Amino acid sequence: MYKELREVEQRPYPLPSSQWMMKQTWSNMLFAHWPVSADLLRVHIPVQLKIDLCDGTAWMSLIPFQTHHTRLHFMPKFPFYHSYLELNVRTYVTYEGVPGIYFFSLDANKWPIVTSAKIGAALPYKHARMKMTIKDPVVHYTSQRQHPGSSRECFQASYQQSSSIYVPDKESLEYWLLERYCFWTLKGNTLYRGDIHHDRWRITKAQADLHHNTMASFLPRHSFQNEPLLHFSSNKSVFTWPLKKVR
Repeated sequence: MYKELREVEQRPYPLPSSQWMMKQTWSNMLFAHWPVSADLLRVHIPVQLKIDLCDGTAWMSLIPFQTHHTRLHFMPKFPFYHSYLELNVRTYVTYEGVPGIYFFSLDANKWPIVTSAKIGAALPYKHARMKMTIKDPVVHYTSQRQHPGSSRECFQASYQQSSSIYVPDKESLEYWLLERYCFWTLKGNTLYRGDIHHDRWRITKAQADLHHNTMASFLPRHSFQNEPLLHFSSNKSVFTWPLKKVR
């Protein structure tokens, strides 16, 4: 058994009883978090979900990273498409008291990934022209959405870790933001849950220059005027399970 599957005490609910479906690695992740108005978010979130608040505040996160070594259970990694860039825009929700994530968008730079993820996971993937270069220790990341019929949102940042690695305390905001093990998505009018697993987050504080950011264009830009809370993770092995209909 993978060591990650033995580390489960951080989960608010047990691992799924079925076999995981897909495994991949996320690397060079920047977490940029902003407090936002729950009232502004409410109209953009399915009515079945409740916005999760930490000390009365809702949060929005932008997360650029690289995915690689993507493979299905008992299969080798995908030829040509196991590695790609991704940029997630998400917020924090609950369903019947279970904490998780709701994605507003997931940009990726390879069309087959966008298409298969939209079909298989019912997630709002968009195609973007993306680039990541590393001039140690700084990661330079750019994304310009190209998806037909969608707004051409873009993101450009340079970031690096700025502390030693640590494990967030269970009572901290960092733990609340990061230790999430499912997401919800709508397919038609039906709500589905997708489960994931990884070991506890070992993160560092981060330093970032956000050169350009028009992501989450449905929100007024003053939502991003404050300095974000920043974290960095160099590497994370992740397991995913098939979607399950919940309502």
